[in-house]
Amino acid sequence: MPYLTRSARRADAEAIARIYNEGIEDGLATFETRTRIPDEVRCWFEEGFPLVVVEDDGGGVVGWASAPPYRAAREAYAGVAEFSVYTSRESRGRGAGRAAMEALVREAEAGGLWKLVSRIFPGNEASLALCRRLGFREVGTYRRHAKLDGEWRDVVIVELLLGEAADA
Repeated sequence: MPYLTRSARRADAEAIARIYNEGIEDGLATFETRTRIPDEVRCWFEEGFPLVVVEDDGGGVVGWASAPPYRAAREAYAGVAEFSVYTSRESRGRGAGRAAMEALVREAEAGGLWKLVSRIFPGNEASLALCRRLGFREVGTYRRHAKLDGEWRDVVIVELLLGEAADA
């Protein structure tokens, strides 16, 4: 399915929150358990990090990806961001996540970032496969990183070098 990707706008906050909340409720992609409201998402726009959406052929937002700072308090990490990618339930497995990540990588690199990182549950095969296809390296595994629903969960650490860091 062809998708259009673009930088997110404040008007997308409701769709982004809805899709994020589906991911939170499904428990497959995040340790977050508290759902978000659109006003919380609107605050992201004040922070200025890359945030892209994916639209289907009808113009509806079916996915998004973001890259907020990895460690904002440490200047040395100014070019490192920790990405998230979410697609609506009905759009999973149809290329929306890939479209979102490809757009995010372009925006991150254009914005001067030199690395994208994330942590992915080992059972989230779709996200791990997507990262592999896009050239992310699996760095290792944090064992028992945190609990979700009372159970310890591991996470796989992934990274993608961008720009000058990728060329070095």
